[in-house]
Amino acid sequence: MAKRQDFVVRFAGEGGQGVVTAAEALARIAADVGYHGLTFSTFPSQILGGPTWTQARISTIPVLSPGDAVDVLVALNEEAYEGHKEDLGENGVVIYDSSFTPKGTGHMFGMPFDDMAKEAGDIRTANMVMMGALANLVGMSIKYLQDFIVNRYQARGQAIVDANMKAIAAGSQRAAGTGFQIGEMEPPTRPSYKQVMIKGNEAVALGAIAAGLDAYIGYPISPATPILVYMERNLVGPGKFAYQSSSEIESIAAIIGAGYAGKKSMTATSGPGFSLMSEGIGLAWMAEIPCVIVNVQRGGPATGLPTKSEQSDFFAALTPAHGDVMMPLIAPGSVEECFYASILALNWAERYQGPVVLLSEHSMAERSQNIPKPDLSKVVVEARKVYHGNNGSDGYFRYDGYELSPMPLPGSPGAYVANGSEHDAIGDTTHLPQRHIQMTQRRFSKLKLLEENVYERDNTSSPIALMPWGGSKGPGREAYDRLRAEHVDVAWYYTMRLHPLPPKLLEELRQKDLVLVPELNYLGQFASYLRSQGVRAQAITQYVGLPFRPRDLVDRVKEMVGASRRKAVTV
Repeated sequence: MAKRQDFVVRFAGEGGQGVVTAAEALARIAADVGYHGLTFSTFPSQILGGPTWTQARISTIPVLSPGDAVDVLVALNEEAYEGHKEDLGENGVVIYDSSFTPKGTGHMFGMPFDDMAKEAGDIRTANMVMMGALANLVGMSIKYLQDFIVNRYQARGQAIVDANMKAIAAGSQRAAGTGFQIGEMEPPTRPSYKQVMIKGNEAVALGAIAAGLDAYIGYPISPATPILVYMERNLVGPGKFAYQSSSEIESIAAIIGAGYAGKKSMTATSGPGFSLMSEGIGLAWMAEIPCVIVNVQRGGPATGLPTKSEQSDFFAALTPAHGDVMMPLIAPGSVEECFYASILALNWAERYQGPVVLLSEHSMAERSQNIPKPDLSKVVVEARKVYHGNNGSDGYFRYDGYELSPMPLPGSPGAYVANGSEHDAIGDTTHLPQRHIQMTQRRFSKLKLLEENVYERDNTSSPIALMPWGGSKGPGREAYDRLRAEHVDVAWYYTMRLHPLPPKLLEELRQKDLVLVPELNYLGQFASYLRSQGVRAQAITQYVGLPFRPRDLVDRVKEMVGASRRKAVTV
């Protein structure tokens, strides 16, 4: 029997029962020995309790998505079992807490997790009881778990180490007695590069710091709060400033002030907070002030689904303010890209002197994944063009012409008014039609500075293309690879530069008979935008608060490709 390349385990129970901790510990243990791990968490919005589950996918190759069917379900209560049993794969195994008896048949067995932890000497080792059982089910050496325990807890005393070791052994022995197996995992192969285990929000924060961020001001809101917490702890040193504001309105106003003063500035929020920032974002666009706004998307509208994932803020992010505005927009598609997207966002803000929106989403923000450790020596950091004076001349026309001009700094030559009203070349308010025409064209013409032909492409001869955006990249790419393995003729395109789009990418997409866009929203927002740009795009939508499953995308792409080709033959 061939060994497995990966497996998916889901821990489900109530908030506060440690299901997130268990999955993240499993992913970290796997990464430590050379496997690749990715977690996905979903939980209710109340502080404690409510149905919560976390999924971990462990693989011998880099992981692109949380996966499809569940191989092992760890159910800590009856509700968890009933809610997730349908997601089990054909030979999936259920490990349930013995405090209840599930209604059903199949590969399942109960374990009194807390009682076994107490017998091991520490009630806190219940997670290790689960880990021991899991290791046995997938044929993974329990030595991996034991080494993790030693490395993590040795400094806290031998008693803690011993209790965890007993818990692992007890769980493994209990699973061995059932005779269940889901198949032995192939041994891990350590990557040749250094790795870090990190979440998407942390990667955004680290990227911003690497790009020279000076000021971060934010207000807590799920799922963006971890960025604020990280900045408060790590954006330190001379000239650095991190602050928790009293509202999202204060946040946007403060980072505009910092940007005006010559500092690289950023805030992060989610949909409701982003809405409150809309007028301030319009001011930054009008006054040409560099700043970055991170929108970690969640389900909406209104309070919506505060702890679920969607990609439904594309329209809001592209044109967040009233009037003629169109934001530079970057949407990373993986935890690793979150790091580089943050750097790019700050570089873009400095390059074109204006606000930039970085669109992340809950499924990446809370996802733990081992990624190649970024090489900071290769990070390119840009700074704005600064006005230093003109041979002693007192006058400087900050907003003259239709193109970018150097930006004066307060206290330096070239003082000007950063005006939110329409203004003339020195920033004075004006309502003259010719000035509004000139300034509108100037603001939009600067976007040309951000056009970069950086994008992914494969099998480009196909007349039908698959082009996901944001966090749908991983499931989309996994689906694409399966489609190609089944000899389905479809092309692949992807970029995290959503606006402005890479010109050559747009040129290629316009030549396609059909561009399929997987996105987590009802309206098919990015597909609609592509159609406005002359692309024959059609959305594949999902709006259940969860990421796509690759197998579902495979089925829907096959159906849409078939329909497109039947239509072409008929015509």
